[in-house]
Amino acid sequence: MKQQQSLAALAALLLGQSSLVAAQSTNDDVMLEEVTVTAQRRAERLQDVPVAVTAFTAAEIEARGVGSTRDILPMTPNVTYDESFTVGNSFVSVRGVAQINNADSPVAIVVDGVPQNSQKQLRMELFDVERIEVLKGPQGALYGRNAIGGAINIVTREPTNDFDGWAQLGAGSGNLRSASGAVSGPIVEDKLLFRLSGAYKDSDGTIENVFLHEKVDFYESKDVRARFMILATDALTIDVRGSYSDIDGGAVMDASMDPTLTGNANREVLPRSNILGNSAREIGDATVKIDWRTDVGTLTAITGYTDLTESYYGDLDFCNPVDCPNGIFGLGPQADQRQLLDVTLLSQEVRLASPDNQRLRWIVGGFYLSTQRDLDTIAHLLIPNTPGIPLISNAEENDNDAYSAFAQVDYDITDRTTLGVSLRYDRDRREQTNAGDPTRPTRSKSFSDVQPRVVIDHKLTKDQLVYATYGTGFRSGGFNGVGGRPFAAETLQNYEVGYKSTWWDSRLRLNASVFRSRSEDYQFFYLDFNQGGAQVIDNLDKVEFTGAELEWQVQATRYWTLLGAVGLLDSDIEAIDPSLTVPAERGNRTPKTQKSTFSFGSQLEIPLGSLTGTIRVDYGRWGKKYWHPDNVDVRDPVNMLDLRVSIGNDRWTATAWGRNVLDEFYWQDFNSLEFGAPGVDLGSPSSPDTYGIDLKYNF
Repeated sequence: MKQQQSLAALAALLLGQSSLVAAQSTNDDVMLEEVTVTAQRRAERLQDVPVAVTAFTAAEIEARGVGSTRDILPMTPNVTYDESFTVGNSFVSVRGVAQINNADSPVAIVVDGVPQNSQKQLRMELFDVERIEVLKGPQGALYGRNAIGGAINIVTREPTNDFDGWAQLGAGSGNLRSASGAVSGPIVEDKLLFRLSGAYKDSDGTIENVFLHEKVDFYESKDVRARFMILATDALTIDVRGSYSDIDGGAVMDASMDPTLTGNANREVLPRSNILGNSAREIGDATVKIDWRTDVGTLTAITGYTDLTESYYGDLDFCNPVDCPNGIFGLGPQADQRQLLDVTLLSQEVRLASPDNQRLRWIVGGFYLSTQRDLDTIAHLLIPNTPGIPLISNAEENDNDAYSAFAQVDYDITDRTTLGVSLRYDRDRREQTNAGDPTRPTRSKSFSDVQPRVVIDHKLTKDQLVYATYGTGFRSGGFNGVGGRPFAAETLQNYEVGYKSTWWDSRLRLNASVFRSRSEDYQFFYLDFNQGGAQVIDNLDKVEFTGAELEWQVQATRYWTLLGAVGLLDSDIEAIDPSLTVPAERGNRTPKTQKSTFSFGSQLEIPLGSLTGTIRVDYGRWGKKYWHPDNVDVRDPVNMLDLRVSIGNDRWTATAWGRNVLDEFYWQDFNSLEFGAPGVDLGSPSSPDTYGIDLKYNF
């Protein structure tokens, strides 16, 4: 407790020192960094884009110490991000539209213009990144199916025509060791450029299994990326990119709760399984992006190939023979589980975009995605001195083909007013085969939707923009495993107005938006022991979301920057299918919905002769979170505080950091097993406070 109070006092002191520096400074030439984004497939100023976009530049990414997806998304208003169960599992929610098990992502994930078409690709190590853009609200018109909640656009650093690079070493809590770096330059000057980058991370973990007395969240990642830019002519550019990611770590580390403690989603319980779970994920991908600039416009072709595998092994009863001699589910002494996932993705996009410098601008294109997904699920009842008794043995093959065509037109009605109209048609055909039982017929079903978007924006002044948007989103339906019933596609309509402004001689940036969305056949996940412990995706007939977002950034002095964001979200279940077996009521909040997000950051730079010292404080408060449609289990608000102190110059930097220094305990995922089970809950616990140091050298 004393440590937490001391750290909180330190943060307050640092903010107070920042205020003193601000009061003493009279710089007139200080201004915020200009931010350029490609949210609408064109390079535009952030403040000119009529979309709610949170953009993180390379400088901000480094200042925050961003090393993975989990370091950046929770600081975005009305966005939540959690990790659980395997090294490839993540749960992102944007404005209430949530990622769920065994389903498509609610956001489009794009890296260097190439769609990442599996939700298993969102959890990643972030290194050598130039910019991250988080678009909120449905973006289906340009980004397609499954961009129902928004889009995440990640831009890595491009190859350079001059030789340069960087290297970084780090160490921290849980015996963390890390190394990363990049090197770039010309192979043939002005014609063929390269960039090689990589990252390594190894940790023994920080969450203890109280029965085995071992850490359950051990983690090792190895990532490499190679990128080549071929400047064939002034009009033709070819961007070739390949990457490989190999992650091993803990899995099935969920903690089971005693039935007498149910109804409290905030109790602190640690894992107590007698099996130390493990998982592994490998991703190899290759992409080719070709841009050909003509008088008509720029023709872009993007080809992507991904091979992804993930496996895990762990405890099925989430307990041990001492505490639970009959297992928490009453199945017997003990049980285990194993799953093997193999996904192959091939995508092709072709689009033609008009030049930027004309009154009427347009984009037309088409997209194709082929997905082959094989999943084996195995479970055994474990009895001493006997072979395991099979409980589950399912093998399924899924072949999906998705097609789409899209178009967008932007017209400058006046010098200050622009009208944009977009339209996209998506068709997704899904086929599932029971590989373990050839006598069962193959199931197939198609889902399709037309996604329009209309936006009008008006510049009140050169530094103030207002906009109004109507947009739609679509997330495909599918099948609930082998023999499971299908679930419906989800659609969403969104109405939004926004305001973007720059004040105080470009030293203050203030953006705001309010929105109202209506979802039909809202997809959610639960575990149902009336169906033998099945993992089930189901639909809520109608759901409504209402919310608001406010973001600001202030360059108070040359050396002091303040930034923050607030997101407010209200969800309402409006209609429920009478056949739904899960407890839910009209007027309840939707599953995995978080009421509010708040973040605040302060960065103070202190000149020290030829060196610069930097003090960074980031505070976030996440509001109440509702886990299930019955709203019985509710997570209390969470307070997160991160600190960073660094010293260095343009050549080298040394940084000391602390994450979650208040040592907040919370559940990253929480599942009530009350549906047919004896009142047992499972939760995936958060990491405690962690600390470390990093050394970086630029060359």
